[in-house]
Amino acid sequence: MKELNSDVVVVAAGPAGLAAAISAAESNLSVIVFEKSMNTGGAANMGMGPLGLDTSVQRKELSTVDKNRAFDMFMNYTHWRVDANLVKKYFDKSADTIDWLQDMGVEFYKASRYFPGSEATWHIVKPESGNPGPRAASTMIKRMTERATELGVQFYFETPGKKLIKEDGKIVGVIAEGKDGEEIKVNCKAVIIATGGFGDNAELVKQVTGYEYGKDFYGFRIPGLVGDGIRMAREVGAGKTDVNMELATSLSGENLTPQILAAFNQPNLLVNLEGERFFNEQYFENSTFAANAINIQKDRCAFMIIDESIKRTYLKKGVDVMSMVLHQEEIDGFDEHMENAIAAGNPNVFVADSIEELAEKTGINCEKLIDTIDEYNDFCDGRDEAFGKVAKYMKPLKKAKYYAAKFFPGAYGTLGGIKINHNTEVVTDNFEVIDGLYAAGTDTCTIYGDSYMFILPGNTMGYALNSGRMAGENAADYVDSL
Repeated sequence: MKELNSDVVVVAAGPAGLAAAISAAESNLSVIVFEKSMNTGGAANMGMGPLGLDTSVQRKELSTVDKNRAFDMFMNYTHWRVDANLVKKYFDKSADTIDWLQDMGVEFYKASRYFPGSEATWHIVKPESGNPGPRAASTMIKRMTERATELGVQFYFETPGKKLIKEDGKIVGVIAEGKDGEEIKVNCKAVIIATGGFGDNAELVKQVTGYEYGKDFYGFRIPGLVGDGIRMAREVGAGKTDVNMELATSLSGENLTPQILAAFNQPNLLVNLEGERFFNEQYFENSTFAANAINIQKDRCAFMIIDESIKRTYLKKGVDVMSMVLHQEEIDGFDEHMENAIAAGNPNVFVADSIEELAEKTGINCEKLIDTIDEYNDFCDGRDEAFGKVAKYMKPLKKAKYYAAKFFPGAYGTLGGIKINHNTEVVTDNFEVIDGLYAAGTDTCTIYGDSYMFILPGNTMGYALNSGRMAGENAADYVDSL
């Protein structure tokens, strides 16, 4: 067994782990980071940027989101069933974290809304390509990695943490496994766990949440995120938390193009397998709200339906709603895109010459679907008596062909698992601090309650960065006190 010494060990190098490592190293501590994969960043490499409140970026755009108002909004959204002190510390730190990242050379394109009904809290990273979009945050991860290396942080890649060493009630070391299979023991004074949850552990996801990948659930699966840190923490007495999925709607399958996704991520008629409406479709832009509603339907699925008239309107004028991720406005070539997806065997998109044929292809109750469409069309001539959807989105379905897409719940990953206090110290079920052990990021993220707070976008990456910074700073204070 190889043996090393370090003040602090960070387990995993996603945004929370990198922020923790940099913060500890900025306090002149020696830091070792064990990372299971071949590079840093984890799920953040797929993202676009973190939340910030009252930031320098927002002030330049004259669109500052007041952190106290945001705090009230957040806590009322969660019915105060979350750690208010942790949320407040995160929000209060978020502006400084944006400046901290800028000092490393991270540039931000703008502070944006995710969708029209959200707030402009999402700080979109300006990527090296200059074109903001999915994966933009990988440039932020690169700058953070460079900063950590500059500070002397030692990275061990393809080297997962395996076990925490606890003596006399304190965490004093970590055992990891190198890529050659050799065990590595690090004697240290503090450990920070930031392993990103267990979204890639289908068995554990099903056991804990009930979702079954590929059947009633289609979430992201970032390779290697299988719950290592949660397991390690619990082995030394860490308390458990509720675990939720960071839900969002998912339209999956082969040959899905931006044009298909744009056409169906709209506030049009949404029905379940019973052929009934169950949701005010004007809120479909909030993917968490829509996924929550779909989640309690039969087989956890729902169908968005449009007709030839709606399609032609979109071809001529563009779609009704766009977001920072789904910012495709034109659906040129829609028919060809649909044909290609169906020919490729995609089971979640449908084209039919009649409502009866659409019901047969989708499995929707035909009689009820016809009744629902008749009623919906009547509402389009007046007002939506069912859910009160605004008139501009009430578009009747009267003209063949008919097009449908089948949505399921999806998720960006898991949330929660390791119990911490608002100082990011890992605690037991009885709230007793485990000295020398800290945790950050999605392993600890229980601040949303039962539903991701999409109205303040950038929250998960924002929480990861800020809780990581807090964990690094708090671990440094602990080491200095020894």
